[in-house]
Amino acid sequence: LQQADQGLMASVAVAKPQGVGFSPAGGAAPQITSCAGFLSFLDEDSDDLRHFALQRLDAAVNEFWAQIADNIEKIEELFEDEKFPHRKLAALLASKVHYHLEEFNESLVYALGAEEYFDVLAKNEYVETIIAKCIDEYIAKRVEASETAVVVDPRLEQIVERMFERCFQDGQWKQAVGVGLESRRLDKVEQAIKLSGAEGPAMLLYTFETCQTLVNSRSFREQVLRLLVELYKGLETPNYLQICLCLMLLDDAEQVSEILAQLMKAGDEDSELLALQIAFDISTNEIQHFLLNVRNALPNPTEQSGAPAAEAGEAPKEGSEGGAPAAPAAAAAAAASPEEQRFNAGITKLRSILTGGPTIALHLDFLCRNAQTDMLILKNMKGALEVRNSVTHLATVFANAIMHTGTTVDVFVRENLDWLKRATNWAKFSTTACNGMIYKGCVTRSLDVMQAYLPQPGTSPYSDGGAYYALGLIHANHGGEIIPYLTNALRGSTHEVIQHGACLGLGLAGMATENQELWDILKTVLWQCNAVAGEAAGIAMGLVMLGTHSKEAVAAMLTFAQETQHEKIIRGLAMGIALLVYGREQGADTLIEQLTRDKDPILRYGGMYSIAMAYVGTANNSAIRRLLHVAVSDVSDDVRRAAVTALGFVLTNMPEQCPRVVSLLSESYNPHVRYGATLAVGISCAGTGLQEAIDLLEPMASDAVDYVRQGALIALAMVLCQQTEARDPKVGQIRKLFEKVISDKHEDVMAKFGAIIATGLLDAGGRNVNISLRTNSGQPRMSGVVGMAVFTQYWYWYPLIHFISLCFVPTAVIGLTKELKLPVFEFVSNTKPSQFAYPPLTKEAGPAVLAKVATAILSTTARTKARAQEKEKEKEKKDKLGPAPMETDEDKAKEGDKTEEGKEGKPVDAMEESKKEDKAEEEPAFTILKNPGRVLPAQLKYISFSENSRYRALKRPECGILMLKDLRPEEKAELINLTAQSSGGAPVEEEPAPPEPFEYTDE
Repeated sequence: LQQADQGLMASVAVAKPQGVGFSPAGGAAPQITSCAGFLSFLDEDSDDLRHFALQRLDAAVNEFWAQIADNIEKIEELFEDEKFPHRKLAALLASKVHYHLEEFNESLVYALGAEEYFDVLAKNEYVETIIAKCIDEYIAKRVEASETAVVVDPRLEQIVERMFERCFQDGQWKQAVGVGLESRRLDKVEQAIKLSGAEGPAMLLYTFETCQTLVNSRSFREQVLRLLVELYKGLETPNYLQICLCLMLLDDAEQVSEILAQLMKAGDEDSELLALQIAFDISTNEIQHFLLNVRNALPNPTEQSGAPAAEAGEAPKEGSEGGAPAAPAAAAAAAASPEEQRFNAGITKLRSILTGGPTIALHLDFLCRNAQTDMLILKNMKGALEVRNSVTHLATVFANAIMHTGTTVDVFVRENLDWLKRATNWAKFSTTACNGMIYKGCVTRSLDVMQAYLPQPGTSPYSDGGAYYALGLIHANHGGEIIPYLTNALRGSTHEVIQHGACLGLGLAGMATENQELWDILKTVLWQCNAVAGEAAGIAMGLVMLGTHSKEAVAAMLTFAQETQHEKIIRGLAMGIALLVYGREQGADTLIEQLTRDKDPILRYGGMYSIAMAYVGTANNSAIRRLLHVAVSDVSDDVRRAAVTALGFVLTNMPEQCPRVVSLLSESYNPHVRYGATLAVGISCAGTGLQEAIDLLEPMASDAVDYVRQGALIALAMVLCQQTEARDPKVGQIRKLFEKVISDKHEDVMAKFGAIIATGLLDAGGRNVNISLRTNSGQPRMSGVVGMAVFTQYWYWYPLIHFISLCFVPTAVIGLTKELKLPVFEFVSNTKPSQFAYPPLTKEAGPAVLAKVATAILSTTARTKARAQEKEKEKEKKDKLGPAPMETDEDKAKEGDKTEEGKEGKPVDAMEESKKEDKAEEEPAFTILKNPGRVLPAQLKYISFSENSRYRALKRPECGILMLKDLRPEEKAELINLTAQSSGGAPVEEEPAPPEPFEYTDE
């Protein structure tokens, strides 16, 4: 063989580029330009010669792959010959040739056949490409194997195993976790996290975040979350915040309650603060049935003292004096030890937080205290609109309610009562319900606030129905004591308008409570087959059973929708069914398939929203693919519009992807599809200020179709909510665009309606709230998603616009002590104040000055008079001055010196003055904020606490409520009292002092 090799090498040319070739044993190798000699050995019968040829060809394949490709069949035949001892080397060579031919599937097949000859540790382009292809194939097979009885090729698994080992050796923990999650290898995920050592906590957080975006299967995601819970518990210092977040996603209320009780029993301040912080964090998600289960699972405080209170109806114990009842709980608590008293107080605080009471009170106080609504905007809007147009009149009422949501400021209402009285029928219903938005959160005094609007003898049923609707808005997602009141109101009325308002109010107040009795009452209203009341009942039934996917509820609602002839009822039930499958993902696929194949376009419309609710915030590829298919294929414009809109809900966790996904749809010939594209971008990118979203929406604001312009204007306001002009100049331009559309008398009413609503959204909640469909941890916020879904139904029914108030979240950082009190403390925003300041207030234009109109004069007369005047002036000058004196050089020099002094002196003074002004007006590089402070989402990364601060936050700053540890407890703390008046209205002026004493005499 060595002689043959040397003879072959001597016969080939030596002219080959430097750096290419091989080095046979025995010395330096001459460079070759052809591998024809090696290829000829493949036809030999000797296995040794063919083995030798394969070795040489493998070494030179990167240079001569084109020449080897002509003989690829021979190499493949060697691999297929099971008697050939070096068939694996032939497979490796065939794999490399197919790789160079860009036939990656064939290359992967032969790489698998090469087995140990394929070195995964080699770092070159061929190995990296085949490994990537191998991983993709392995992931697809593993996913298929989890759903069917498909067997994964052991050779494929062997290569992936070796790749995992390579990742562990190189410390590529994130890559190993990513591949493990995609291929559903929990053992490898666990191994990577445990081997990461000091990076363990960071890897746990990375796994959690990746699991929420990368894993499409809900069942596998739950397995990952359970693994994370165990790994978090195994840390030296368990991260209970993340543990409880994982348990909440697993709907495991019992373990959460056990952890909260365990932390309270620990007895130290840090554990108590941590338990309170966990309670606030899980209540932020607003999943009412889960919060209720956690509250019920918490231990009874009196049980810890050893003297539980007697249950209701329990007979007195024998031997008790006179049959006296058991001692009250207060006496038992007084007899408890200090540790038990501390535990009981902690459990009481946890129950209070989980009911939402402290959170509602703190948000209400913040919004009332910091309301910065520009009333002149509303005044100018009202003056610019046509008086007799009911649509724009109602839109202005909505804009006022949105601007003052949760602030309890009803100045505009009080000052324009006569103007508001023009609203009739359903407009009066909506106007009355707007009070529920303004007083949102006033749960303790809701009946007092709405007393003037509640049913009284002689009042309008539209006003009565609107008042019930308003009560539901005030108590949205926190029904409490208002549910029995609304239930009685619904049972005691037969008027369709009052039933409509009461049903919507009940649905809001009982949202996600799974209250079967309430659902049965709403079903009774539905069976009356009244179109107006039935539509509201259908939506309310979905709200009450939100996310339960109750088979009984789905069957009853779907059957009734298929049998009734009222389109309004079908539409209400379609939305209600969509709400039932909230967050169910693959579990809702059977129902979604049934709805999307129905012959009724309204039920197919409901199928699109079912996809939106089931896959909200998942960016699931199959859901996106299905929605895109319907968006371009369905025969109904309504269904196509709903399909495009639903893309916004599915992509809420990846807002930057939505403009790219709908970019082509935004250029569709169908205006309904274009409208859906605007809402999709507005929903997914709400409150982000994403530049790609603005670039897509801005041209659509001048679309030829009025309702497309309406959608674009509303979506622009959603995207730019809580964005400042200092950071994005587009904010000011968009505000001027809204003003232009509103004041243009030739603009279509639909576009004006959109501009008015958009103006309200830009300044929502007194400029202190943001549109948020996600929590701080990135999970879909249930009430926000539901509010946005029902809000989009304003296309058919304007009274559903009020649901937008459920999407608003105060942009505030609120610090609390362990006593749930507001302490006085300051924190720093490391940016200039102007970067995140409130928008400047609108200035009222002064009175216009009318210029006098000059008298018209003929051109010939003016020229004649001008010539005559010039001649007279020349004569007078000559008579007075006589001959002109001669000018000397000295006079010119003096005049020159004066002008130079004037030119040189003044600019120097001006420069000095401008420098002084710049120094005086220099803006500080940071901002001192006080608790509770307004902090925009984009501002959070600049927030820090002073090193000398008395209080330290339990976790990194984020919008919401932070528990603070007092580092100087021996000093008296200065606290802030909640001053927000739930009764609302403008600030009440102080009464004048009483007059001085005097004597009254009757003369």
